[in-house]
Amino acid sequence: MLTQWAARYGSYGVGVDISKVFLTAARDRADELDVTGQVRFIEADAGTYEDEPHSYDIVSCIGAAWIGNGLAGTLTLIRRLLRPGGLALVGDCYWISPPPPEACASLQVPKDSFASLSGTAKLIEDAGYELVEMVLANHDTWDRYVAAQRWTERMATRKSGRPRCVGLAAILGPCTRLLSRVRQGLHRLGCLRSPRVSR
Repeated sequence: MLTQWAARYGSYGVGVDISKVFLTAARDRADELDVTGQVRFIEADAGTYEDEPHSYDIVSCIGAAWIGNGLAGTLTLIRRLLRPGGLALVGDCYWISPPPPEACASLQVPKDSFASLSGTAKLIEDAGYELVEMVLANHDTWDRYVAAQRWTERMATRKSGRPRCVGLAAILGPCTRLLSRVRQGLHRLGCLRSPRVSR
């Protein structure tokens, strides 16, 4: 996203991630788009990352609200960096319906990890933000989001020279267990895709 904005709008920015894989992919993308002078990528924990307070027009955290131990904490982290009147882009999950204990167990998340959609909107407002827009991911857009992450990981594996192919037996066991857990709980979980929040 950062490199696309730099290419399309001429913006400058900083990307922070703990994953060497995703940082390498981001740097490669910046080279490809010829925007390396406009973006900087830092390997760090975004939950503890420090920069000039209130110096960013836009701060984004899509799919990583764990950096602040949930959405409320992440909004607090964002506020430290966001200039007054700036725009926060956040993406997080929400409960489509109240989850029974077995759904939480299958997803391996506590029930209070997420709120309902209206609870999420209230949480944003209670954090002192004005909710400007919400875009909800459906199963197809969620699949595209996850597929892009997996593709990046596969490309990094390919570039590293490690084998890309593993035995079918090694895949089937974990995949069968994962699919079973996901089927039990995923239909209860939605995802906010890039809601815009302004201060």
